Amino acid sequence: MTEKKLFVKYVSQNILGMLGISVYILADTFFISMAEGADGITALNLVLPVYSLIFAVGAMVGVGSAIRFKILRARNDAGAELYFSNAVLWALMLGAVFIAAGLLVPDRIVALLGGDEQIVAVGSDYTAIFMLFAPFFMWNHICNAFVRNDGAPAVAMAATLLSSLFNVVFDYVLMFPLGMGMRGAALATALSPVLGVAICCTHLLSKKSTVRFRWALPSLKRLLESCQLGVSAFVGEISSGVTTVVFNMIILKLAGNVGVAAYGVVANTSLVAAAVFNGVSQGSQPLLSDYYGKGERASVRKVVRLGVATSLVLAVLILAVVCASAEPITAVFNNEGNAGLAAYAVTGLRLYFIGFLAAGFNIVGTGILSATESARWAFAASVSRGFVAIILCAFALSALAGMNGVWLAFPAAEFLTALLVAVALVKTAAA
Repeated sequence: MTEKKLFVKYVSQNILGMLGISVYILADTFFISMAEGADGITALNLVLPVYSLIFAVGAMVGVGSAIRFKILRARNDAGAELYFSNAVLWALMLGAVFIAAGLLVPDRIVALLGGDEQIVAVGSDYTAIFMLFAPFFMWNHICNAFVRNDGAPAVAMAATLLSSLFNVVFDYVLMFPLGMGMRGAALATALSPVLGVAICCTHLLSKKSTVRFRWALPSLKRLLESCQLGVSAFVGEISSGVTTVVFNMIILKLAGNVGVAAYGVVANTSLVAAAVFNGVSQGSQPLLSDYYGKGERASVRKVVRLGVATSLVLAVLILAVVCASAEPITAVFNNEGNAGLAAYAVTGLRLYFIGFLAAGFNIVGTGILSATESARWAFAASVSRGFVAIILCAFALSALAGMNGVWLAFPAAEFLTALLVAVALVKTAAA
């Protein structure tokens, strides 16, 4: 198969898979808005950073270990087979920290993230339940990444889509017919990665799989080697959490809980766009790592060009759709018809999504850098877009332009980071 055909196969299936992940977050937002109104959306948005942290750790360990596995396998290195079991065991240990926090202090977590007494009451049980399943969220990332890198992207896509469909259906069943409210939403979300892992195991336990679980003491050295290559995936996930925390702090002062609820609409909708670009990035990664490991630089360059071009075309299409559909998108999540929420969210969608003209390039670009062992450049670009640029732009622009400045902080940070990513890609290509 040519590089282009392989690219289309892997990327299309990964985009569908990543969209599946974003769908269940949107389903949570929609059903919670119906059951709890603006307070429910506010509570969900305040605890999204905890989700992001769990996902980020799982993505860093999973994607990084799978890249290391793919590169070493391409070089016929026997050490490749140890990275899967190492990732699984470390995820269990890291996940135990989240389980303890969910059992002991869920109310304090919601309060720490900005919730008042009313929001803490709405969000504490939700937070406790999903944190108990932290290892499964991490294992889902790990299994999905290894299945994809083991030449079975269709299984990885099916795992993501079916687990997301499960979440959407059981969100409704648990929240409304069974009357469990926010607890039902949390339980549906928490159980979905269990199904995802089970579906991935249909490949991992089959004769077709070259990935095997080997009992061995967890190796910190292998974990760190993996995390070096998975850092862009970590920052890609955690950046949404950092952005959410910073924006929530600023918006609470500017517009109160209604403003945070509006940001919840914008942030959750933006997860769909981010999922598309993560699909391009993760779909490109197995090809890039394989060609890079074999020293086929011409093929690497072809996949890089295809990835960058695809991200730019998709960014233009997504911005056009969101600008044209801002009102109906907001109405879906505004069950109470809150005029303040609607006004903030419609403007926010149109301004915030300008950033994806650069964010798509940045997500794909940092994925390219990680897949070709350019860990330092990937780290620098990821930290810029995930922490430094977005925080500086949020505080500076909100001080200058209020809520409009908050919405424009994301585009400003992404365009600044795009300059760094462009330089990194040129320098690594010339190396």
